[in-house]
Amino acid sequence: MLKKVFVAGHRGMVGSAITRQLELRDDVELVVRTRQELDLTSQGAVREFFAGERIDEVYLAAAKVGGIHANNTYPAEFIYENLMMECNIIHSAHQAGVDKLLLLGSSCIYPKEAEQPMAESALLTGTLESTNEPYAVAKIAGIKLCESYNRQYGRDYRSVMPTNLYGPNDNFHPENSHVIPALLRRFHEAKENGDAEVVAWGSGKPMREFLHVDDMAAASVFVMELDESIYAANTQPMLSHINVGTGVDCTIRELVETVAEVVGFRGDIRWDTSKPDGTMRKLMDVERLAKLGWRASITLRDGLQQAYGWFLENQSGFRG
Repeated sequence: MLKKVFVAGHRGMVGSAITRQLELRDDVELVVRTRQELDLTSQGAVREFFAGERIDEVYLAAAKVGGIHANNTYPAEFIYENLMMECNIIHSAHQAGVDKLLLLGSSCIYPKEAEQPMAESALLTGTLESTNEPYAVAKIAGIKLCESYNRQYGRDYRSVMPTNLYGPNDNFHPENSHVIPALLRRFHEAKENGDAEVVAWGSGKPMREFLHVDDMAAASVFVMELDESIYAANTQPMLSHINVGTGVDCTIRELVETVAEVVGFRGDIRWDTSKPDGTMRKLMDVERLAKLGWRASITLRDGLQQAYGWFLENQSGFRG
């Protein structure tokens, strides 16, 4: 018997990767809606959607996302839109009798001074990074929504917290993108323009962890399909989210040099040490997920090559 699965945010980077995974299954009937077809920030529209569809499972991948510049510039939109989408989808799913839901969050839910690697237990133990606090607060609220509906109504609503993601359908905007798509585009344009050098910010010493979005999608389906008793045995009622990452990080210098190699940029890289480094390390503790039987399989270099290939195939459609 087919199960009807709604992927909210199916055109985004994570949602599209989950959709690709589920399209390979013969036991799934996918249900998707574009933003024009369904405004997820509208309580009435979302309630009507769930009332009219007999949904069995929900992947809540819809979100307003962006880099530091976007988070600093549009904090009101980041907290409002993410809160509204989470509240509307989770509550309407519950009202419609949907028992299974997976919320996709972010590693920014953890305190800026969290002990490294960051374990699930670090949640709400310190002050958040100020630049993306509104977004982080919305994601924390989503986790607590899931936990609350589980506790009060016996639902099986789960949460996964990915590290820094990249891959197909990423945002390559020159100002509002995250570090990997920004670097891929910058080095590509420098190569095309014949530039002698590319300037990178900071010292290159900070360390970051990166996960290919196809690995994230595989982990999401894996967690969603875990037997409820196994999931419950590896989480806690008020600590129910699971980290998803590689468990391996690299320096920003190593990342920048690898991107340059993948793109084929032959010029120099100059480090502007007058620019801030930011947090020196952000690494996820992924032991909980590893014990459940899942580990990432795509190496950073292979993932970067895939991401650059996608960029080359789709760059004509980019704006900015």
